[in-house]
Amino acid sequence: MIDFNNKGFFKLKQNNEYAERVRSLLLDDEQVVDAYKSMRDGVVFTTKRIIAVNVQGITGSKKDFTSLPYKNIVAYSVETSGTFDLDSELEIYFSSLGLVKFEFTGKTAIVEISKHISRNLL
Repeated sequence: MIDFNNKGFFKLKQNNEYAERVRSLLLDDEQVVDAYKSMRDGVVFTTKRIIAVNVQGITGSKKDFTSLPYKNIVAYSVETSGTFDLDSELEIYFSSLGLVKFEFTGKTAIVEISKHISRNLL
């Protein structure tokens, strides 16, 4: 599992590459909502969970897939981009895991991601 306390995710950009990489992990009734990629790592939002992908090793052939079910979220915070600060952030507090933070750059559907999380929580 990714150590979210010590793991420094690079800023994520919208990219469907990781949507394809996690397709074999999805349940029959699960669909990809959106996918983001940094230089090597990525995060995929599905209809049931968030899948964080940590690419390991020099060649990048070893990958860690961490499944973060929406049902374990106890709170979350969204910071939208501004006029000069184009980055946005998503902080999610999971029961038993604690804080998981994702930073996004460029065009990000952060409000839609927030609504999707809310639909699965409320």
